[in-house]
Amino acid sequence: MKHKKGLIILIIIAAISMILGAKSIISKLSDKGTFSFKISSTNQNEDFEEDFDEDFDDESSDTLSKILSLKLGKDFDEAPKNTNKPYISVIYISGVISAENKTYNQKWLLKQIKRAKNDSKNRGILVNIDSPGGTVYESDEAYLALMDYKKATGRPVFAYFGSLAASGGYYIACGADYIYANRNTLTGSIGVIAGQSIDATALLDKLGIKMTTITAGKNKNMGNYNSVLTEEQRSILQSIADEAYEQFTEIVADSRKMNISDVKKLADGRIYTANQAHKNGLVDKVCSLEDAKSDIKTYLSEKDENAKDEQINFVEYKYRYGENWISLFSEASSLIKNPEASIYGLLGNTSSKCLYLYE
Repeated sequence: MKHKKGLIILIIIAAISMILGAKSIISKLSDKGTFSFKISSTNQNEDFEEDFDEDFDDESSDTLSKILSLKLGKDFDEAPKNTNKPYISVIYISGVISAENKTYNQKWLLKQIKRAKNDSKNRGILVNIDSPGGTVYESDEAYLALMDYKKATGRPVFAYFGSLAASGGYYIACGADYIYANRNTLTGSIGVIAGQSIDATALLDKLGIKMTTITAGKNKNMGNYNSVLTEEQRSILQSIADEAYEQFTEIVADSRKMNISDVKKLADGRIYTANQAHKNGLVDKVCSLEDAKSDIKTYLSEKDENAKDEQINFVEYKYRYGENWISLFSEASSLIKNPEASIYGLLGNTSSKCLYLYE
């Protein structure tokens, strides 16, 4: 613990030094009126540079925060792409689907779909999915964005499954016209978790701990670890899960052109291998990513006479999480103030505030 605290202190000192250094640089350059610099990085063997030009005067109070918010290292997710020629947007969806985490960012995903929608050179979208699932809200929002893209542009959407495309990952794929899967893919897990209830009342009694939560509304405290889940509360949570499940299965039935009763026979929460999913109609073809790309090119050339002469590229978009100076400083400070998470803090994140589609 002492070594960890020492490391955290060093990080804080380094962060403060950087902030002071940045302030010093700005102070010296502000007299000149302008400040310009470049950051070079490499993204998938493509060199690129980003220019930052800022006018410095007495009123430019947010300049420092802009500089400090720059991502560290080469974690740039907005590298310029060569889209002068017709192309398919290959948008990678990785990790747990939520508002934002280190492998997934909802705003970033929606931005890529919108970008493709508004680009006349775009010929379609291929979502490359490797995800165990996540929240209902974000999964449905991404699905609807793909459906809107198709309706607005008339262009196709394809999905390719990596090692895992379960629950929310499969939900998003339902926005595709055609689904490919790697032969080692695990997919399916069509089901919903409406929250978890951990009953620690017996443990608290044994330890002699008494805790009272003041509420207005008899079910306001449901799911909290200091409260026994009643049958009424169980019924409430079950009704929420059932409603989300109905929505999920209806989307699958519509996407796969299947009878809803047949979908529900498959949608018991289990996962399927690629071949099992193909046999049951959940995916269209089991193949490699390169074979899928070849199929897509053939499909486009057959659909549009003009596409036969086009050299269509596949342009990849991958979200890359990057810490910034402020967030590092903030996290380090919070660790110093509260190095050990409380039981309440840990269990508070498992409440029924979100619906989960998760393998």
